[in-house]
Amino acid sequence: MKNELVLQAFGQHLRRLREARGWSQQALADVADVSKPTIYRLETARYSVTLDVLASLAQGLEMPLSELLTFPVPPRPAAA
Repeated sequence: MKNELVLQAFGQHLRRLREARGWSQQALADVADVSKPTIYRLETARYSVTLDVLASLAQGLEMPLSELLTFPVPPRPAAA
């Protein structure tokens, strides 16, 4: 995976947003009209999100897409 750190950071961000609302993965899946396994795969960085799913998540979370995509990404470790 090319951008594993970004996928992990996004997954953690999505989980924080979901948990801040007190929602289960299923609840987020329902409001975003995606499957629960999709939410699980995103939160655990097993899946690279598509623009379509990002738009659905932003709509379900009632936030601008830009806000959904604003999260810290740790720097890559230096090559040995």
